[in-house]
Amino acid sequence: MITNFKNSDNYRSKIHNLIPGGAHTYSKGDDQFPLLSPAAISHGKGAYVWDIDGNKFLDCSMGLSSVSLGHAFDPINDRVKQEIDRGVNFQRPSYIEMEAAESFLSLVPAHDMIKFAKNGSLVTTAAVKLARAFTGRKLVAFPGDHPFYSYDDWFIGKTACNRGVPEEISNLSLTFKSCNLESLQALFDQFPNQIACVITEPEKNMCGADCNCSRTPAEFLREAIDLCHRHGALFIMDEMITGFKTDLPGCISKYDLKPDMATWGKGIANGFSFCALTGKKEIMELGGIRRNGEEKVFLVSTTHGAETSALAAAIATIDYFQQNNVVAHNQAIGDLLIAGIRSEVAKAALQSYIQVSSSNWMPIWIFRNREGEADANLRTLMMQEMIRRGILFQGAFIPCFSHTELDIEFLVKSFANCLNMYALALEKGTEGLLVGEPAKPVFRKYL
Repeated sequence: MITNFKNSDNYRSKIHNLIPGGAHTYSKGDDQFPLLSPAAISHGKGAYVWDIDGNKFLDCSMGLSSVSLGHAFDPINDRVKQEIDRGVNFQRPSYIEMEAAESFLSLVPAHDMIKFAKNGSLVTTAAVKLARAFTGRKLVAFPGDHPFYSYDDWFIGKTACNRGVPEEISNLSLTFKSCNLESLQALFDQFPNQIACVITEPEKNMCGADCNCSRTPAEFLREAIDLCHRHGALFIMDEMITGFKTDLPGCISKYDLKPDMATWGKGIANGFSFCALTGKKEIMELGGIRRNGEEKVFLVSTTHGAETSALAAAIATIDYFQQNNVVAHNQAIGDLLIAGIRSEVAKAALQSYIQVSSSNWMPIWIFRNREGEADANLRTLMMQEMIRRGILFQGAFIPCFSHTELDIEFLVKSFANCLNMYALALEKGTEGLLVGEPAKPVFRKYL
């Protein structure tokens, strides 16, 4: 049982004076974890990480799903080290930009061109800008019940965290109910000839309690693409989460889809900072410089967008996925986990209170109270108890190539050992069991 977080407590006492939020990603912040948890990671190898107190943890979230093969994975790091020795940034494009473009586009036959960037928000915003430039329209639509598309105003302005975003900007964004074609059709009816694009994740790892999906993901996506095109709008598929998880490269190949653009990021360079926008040539070329006499679209221009080390990581990751059937391995690990967790929950007669999704590419848990409501206190208690047992757990599991059957056995047994405490908390509450405050939602109006 891990109980020593002395160095983490010291880190926590200082870091918020240096970095707003104490981290560079809100979902890594202290308010997302129980008090008894590592505040910072020292290093990782394979499927494990070590905190600054020397505690070792099986990693469940793998760099917020960006690490698809494993931490410090030698075949990727070796390729990156070779590239670093040649220099990482130049006055003109590096030769490796063409290699990376050809390598990635070979996976996406529906698309002709690609643009690199360092984070997902940049490429989703670039896609929205291209759609507005291509259609001459202002409005953008996305599902209001999906968690995140960008830190830019067009998205954040429609969340609870909209402070600092002018209403004039947020009013240019519309939301519909995911998986619901009728909800999307209603937007086109309400705003005829005004919607530039629809951007959506292609597949969710769990539907909400009020979701009544009448179509499969493939059916919804095909019909949504057709609906957009009938109304003169573009369709952007955000594969930031699903890319390199549901298939190689993602749902675009799994369901044989032809969106106008797609955005990519987590998992495609094994944790290195590599994101991409792909799309059809007639749209992407608006961001180019070959159409003499046309008005210029200033698309994405970043000093570090094509840093050679990250491009080398992406090329090496693509090669490793193709040569080692990584997607099949990762999904098999997900299946093993889901079966094990459900078996232990059933043995404890807690099926009404603990659920794990069927998405083998990213299983997530829902922890419910006696009233059947998702409960932050109970979820945080399970996080605390799993962390005590050496599992860095946040309510989701992202399989990577370094996860083994023994790792899953360790995780499932640890989870089973927490269920008696969960049952006790269901009956009497978490007071006296949970140390500190429960984890809070990232998107909340007030701190």
